[in-house]
Amino acid sequence: MNPRRKKRLAIISTIVLGLGAVTGLVLYALSQNIDLFYTPSEIHYGKKETGVKPTVGQRLDIGGIVIPGSVIRNADTLEVSFDLGDMKTPTVFTEQDPKVTVQYTGILPDLFREGQGIVAQGMLTDGFIIKATEVLAKHDEEYMPKEIADSAKKKHKNVDYGGN
Repeated sequence: MNPRRKKRLAIISTIVLGLGAVTGLVLYALSQNIDLFYTPSEIHYGKKETGVKPTVGQRLDIGGIVIPGSVIRNADTLEVSFDLGDMKTPTVFTEQDPKVTVQYTGILPDLFREGQGIVAQGMLTDGFIIKATEVLAKHDEEYMPKEIADSAKKKHKNVDYGGN
């Protein structure tokens, strides 16, 4: 092999190895910041497909329904604690249903209330307790802005879209 080809091969090999190293470092950094989504039953029993349960100290997102009667507020601070259950009819929770306690310090969203669906972002601190850093309340899935509902009604006269 002549010296010119050796030099080209060395340059190309260096570039490919450098790109591979950079890609590996980026993927490693991103894997440290991934928040996995769980439901209360998945925290208790593991994911359906793999059976994997979250570990203590793991960052995660959890979604569910705020169980009625479970919200406890500290009168002196912004600390609040509540239980989350799986997304089903909010009035039929039993003691056997899996639930997770969420502890949060801060101002809750305006849409937060018992029986409402929420998503909390935080860290699993102990068994079934989540120390949340953010709480997001979900609005009604059937809501549609009035303008869009009116437009949809004009196009589809026999369908009720739930607008005002």
